[in-house]
Amino acid sequence: MHSPHELVTIDRSGDLDRQRVSYLPILVIHAHTSCNCRCMMCDIWKTKENRAFRPSDLEPHLASIRRLGVRWIVFSGGEPLLNPELASLCSILKAENIHLTLLTTGLLLGKCAAQVADSFDDVIVSLDGPQAVHDSIRRVESAFFLLRSGIAAVRQLRPEMSITARTTVQRQNHLHLRNTVRAAKQLSLNAISFLAADLTSQAFNRPQPWTPDRQNDVALSVEELTALEAELESLIQENAPEIADGFIVESPAKLRRIARHFRAQLGLARTESPLCNAPWVSAVVETDGTVRPCFFHRPIGNLRDKSLYDIINGDQALAFRSALDIRTNATCNQCVCSLNHKS
Repeated sequence: MHSPHELVTIDRSGDLDRQRVSYLPILVIHAHTSCNCRCMMCDIWKTKENRAFRPSDLEPHLASIRRLGVRWIVFSGGEPLLNPELASLCSILKAENIHLTLLTTGLLLGKCAAQVADSFDDVIVSLDGPQAVHDSIRRVESAFFLLRSGIAAVRQLRPEMSITARTTVQRQNHLHLRNTVRAAKQLSLNAISFLAADLTSQAFNRPQPWTPDRQNDVALSVEELTALEAELESLIQENAPEIADGFIVESPAKLRRIARHFRAQLGLARTESPLCNAPWVSAVVETDGTVRPCFFHRPIGNLRDKSLYDIINGDQALAFRSALDIRTNATCNQCVCSLNHKS
C-alpha cells in the first residue's frame, strides 16, 4: 500500500482506474444504533432508533468481503452488545477466518462474557479515567464497577484474551491522564490508547456539526490547554517504560498531537492532518447499510443498493479518492484519529 503522500501524487494523475481498491483489509460495522451510556462528548445515545445490523444485512456481501480480502472487522456502534444477533454475525465471519474486534462501553461485558469470549479475538473498552471521573463522564451509575467486573468475567473464561482501553481526552478528564493509566493497570488491561475528542464533524449521530457553545462543553479553555500540556508531559516522563513496551500505544509525538488539536480549536495553531490511508484500506458500514470511507467523510453508497465491492469501486468512491488530498482536506485537517495501515 502506498503512503498517503504517495497516494496524493497518484490522485493528481486523474486516472480513476488507479483508484480502484482490490484489497480492503479493514471493515468497521456499526452493529447497533443505540448506546447504554450518556457521554457528554458523544450524541449516539440521543438517537430514538433501535436498529441492529443483522445477518441478513451481511450475507449478501460475503462475496464482496472475500473478493476485497477483508481480514479484520471491528464491531462498533452504538453499543454492539445490544445487538441480539451479534453472535450470529460473528459466527458467519469466523467461518471466513476474519479477525473480530469488539469496541464496547463495557457495561454489558459481565452479562455477555461467554458470548464475548467465544466470538471475538480481542476487545477495546472505553475508559474515561479513574472510577469517579469515568462514572461522571459516562453518566451511568456504577459504570466503572460494571466495566471492572465485566473484564474479570471475560478474563475468567479466556485469561489470554487481549482487552485494551481507549480514552477520549476532553474537558472533564484532561487532568487525569496519568490516573487513567493507573486505572487501566488496575483493570488488568493489556494496553491503553488516547485520542482527542472530535469537536467538528457530523459523525457520531450529529445531524449538524456542533455549535461553538456545544463544542465548548467538551473543548478546553486556554488555561485548561496549558494544564493538559503539562499533564501530557508528566505522562510522557513518568511512563517512559509503558510507552516503550506499548502499554501506552501512542508515541510521545502522538500524545503531544492531542494538545495541538485543542490548540488549533482555540485558533492558536493551524490544523494539521495526520498520516492516514483509511479511504484506501478500510470502510465504515452503518446499521442502515450506509458505507463511508471513514467515520468522518460523506457516504459513498448503501449496501441496500449495491454490493460492497461495487460501492468501494463505484464512480462516487473513485471520484472521492481521486480528489482527496489528505494534507489539505478540511475534514482531514480536523481529524482526531488516523489509520496508516501497512499491508
